Amino acid sequence: MSKRLFLTLKSAVLGLLLSLSLPAFAENPQVLIETNKGNILVELYPEKAPKTVANFLSYVNEGFYDGTVFHRVIKDFMIQGGGFDAQLNRKPTQATIQNEADNGLRNRIGTLAMARTNDPNSASSQFFINTNQNSFLDFREKSSSQAWGYAVFGRVINGMRVVNEISQVRTGFKNGMGDVPVDTVQITKARQVK
Repeated sequence: MSKRLFLTLKSAVLGLLLSLSLPAFAENPQVLIETNKGNILVELYPEKAPKTVANFLSYVNEGFYDGTVFHRVIKDFMIQGGGFDAQLNRKPTQATIQNEADNGLRNRIGTLAMARTNDPNSASSQFFINTNQNSFLDFREKSSSQAWGYAVFGRVINGMRVVNEISQVRTGFKNGMGDVPVDTVQITKARQVK
């Protein structure tokens, strides 16, 4: 056996032994968001945004999102949902959570982030999916509301065609809100699948 082949085999065996001795990491949780436009599968990142992921999964697992709508759609920006029913009645939510936008994740196409008011720590149930590279929403510093940014906690891993279709719907004003889809875009069901 040549020395080169021996070293290659030795390296492969050591790599295999090392991989067997390392603890297995749990796979990231996934949520299937079923809409009247099609399904969107998202992967969540609890290592980067533990409080945000726990909050989102709490709403998912209690069935909160079932029957809610994407109530704010802005082409080439984002689609937002998770707070209103089909008649645009606001649903009662749990307590707000701490903003985890300083986790290193960025608001890129297909990422899932928490919606909030001007108060950086006001996110509750509403989330949005970025349909553009929205770097101006990324964390910069904690000195002001805008600089705080919006916490990314997951990404779409299947169904961006559906997200893009939703992002193109015609919108208008309804119940005092703008950018509301003229034809309702409903989340029929959201459930954890992994």
